[in-house]
Amino acid sequence: MTSLAITGGTGFVGKRLIALALEAGHQVRALTRREQSTCPGIEWIAGDLENHSALARLVEGADAVIHVAGVVNAPDREGFARGNVEGTRNMLGAAQAAGVQRFVHVSSLAAREPGMSDYGWSKAEGDALVQVSPLDWTIVRPPAIYGPGDMEMLELFKLAKRGLALLPPGGRLSVIEVGDLGRLLLALAVSDNCRRILDADDGADGGWSHRDFGVAIGTAVGKRVAAFALPRPLMTAGAHLDRLMRGKNAKLTPDRVAYFCHEDWVIDPANRPPANLWTPQVETKAGLAATAAWYREQGLL
Repeated sequence: MTSLAITGGTGFVGKRLIALALEAGHQVRALTRREQSTCPGIEWIAGDLENHSALARLVEGADAVIHVAGVVNAPDREGFARGNVEGTRNMLGAAQAAGVQRFVHVSSLAAREPGMSDYGWSKAEGDALVQVSPLDWTIVRPPAIYGPGDMEMLELFKLAKRGLALLPPGGRLSVIEVGDLGRLLLALAVSDNCRRILDADDGADGGWSHRDFGVAIGTAVGKRVAAFALPRPLMTAGAHLDRLMRGKNAKLTPDRVAYFCHEDWVIDPANRPPANLWTPQVETKAGLAATAAWYREQGLL
């Protein structure tokens, strides 16, 4: 049994990771901003990435840290820096002070293009902190993550149910199902001597075109979709409109438009995890169907 300290445990990836960790018999301590119901095998630590005493309690006696928490949407660079740079710095400091050696850091494929968006910049800055730390670290840069429990892609599924796929202009992307990502993070937490940056995906060589992925979502909801690529200026205008309507809660921001419209979000196959450590188990079309089924069960689709 391994003792794991997990951040981001109340989010989409973190929830699935914790469920998998408990299934595997690991002992989990996880950070939370809000009170959580009790569950055998998990201890919730009240606090956030700015609370140093909470972080010290989180990592005390842990065999490994899995740092999932991060900011994916913020109104400005300062918001991204606070969550993705300073938050990572604080976690590294807590782990080092507690004598925890193993540190698994969840980054993003966006980090390889730090000049493209504030989000990508902040993830790259966080990665740089991990790389110069004395810890036994591994950085995982996932591409687009989907699966049951995801709310980021819900709008795409709703549009597909209406027979539409509104896409960025051109380009290709890689994807990974949330359970597959969770299994990789757990495998890395109990490994060592893996100081490298890893890209993980569904195993599809060359990734997916935006159009093909939109069509696959349509298939998942039982619809034949008409796919339309939106010009970047139109997406930018939509981002400004979303900001006017929802303020700081806007889902589509100019920063997000910048990396949505990048033509190459396909992982580097040379950076895939070693096959003897991990391989993807969820075929994407089946995973999208399971995601659509979850949305229906929740009354969302």
